[in-house]
Amino acid sequence: METMQPLKAHVHNGRLVLDEPTDLPEGDVVELVPLDEVLALGGDYLDDEERARLHASIERGIEDVKAGRTVDGREVIARLRARAASR
Repeated sequence: METMQPLKAHVHNGRLVLDEPTDLPEGDVVELVPLDEVLALGGDYLDDEERARLHASIERGIEDVKAGRTVDGREVIARLRARAASR
């Protein structure tokens, strides 16, 4: 899945106007959230339990790296490509 870059817009006469072109399909609905709201929520919409699970997962990952339990990213990609090609 391709990650879409954030779109920037400004308010003009009570309307949001995009500051750049987009290749979104005609008629697509886009949810806009004021940046101040996103930042006030810590930059995401995780609740306390979700954030705690995320932090625990990150800590486990750091411990894995310290213990040498890692796999080279190129190796992972090669395995995924081989699996996709065999389907």
